Order: sequence, then C-alpha cells, then structure tokens
Amino acid sequence: MSSPKLLGVCAWLAYRFDLDVVGVRWAFILGTIFTVGSPILLYLIVYLIMPKNQRI
Repeated sequence: MSSPKLLGVCAWLAYRFDLDVVGVRWAFILGTIFTVGSPILLYLIVYLIMPKNQRI
C-alpha cells in the first residue's frame, strides 16, 4: 500500500480497488475544486467507514 498523506483514504481506496494512488488523489483534488467541496465530506465519510486496522 502507498504511503498515506493525510488520513490514508486515497491510498486505501487505491489499494482496495487496484487503482493508481496518484490518480485517486487527483480525482479528489479536482473534485473538490470543481464541485465546491463535496468530496471533502465524502473523504471524511470514507475515513469513518475504513477498517480500523488499515488506518494510520
């Protein structure tokens, strides 16, 4: 698994769905810029439902 930057959500999602972690991070960044912050709420929700043993 790639090294987590903030809470590890993008790294976990990339690992879970076999995606490129940089692409997942860019998707969240661009989504936050172009959709007025709704991915931030999604990011926090995903962090809360992540398995606790896979958090930082």
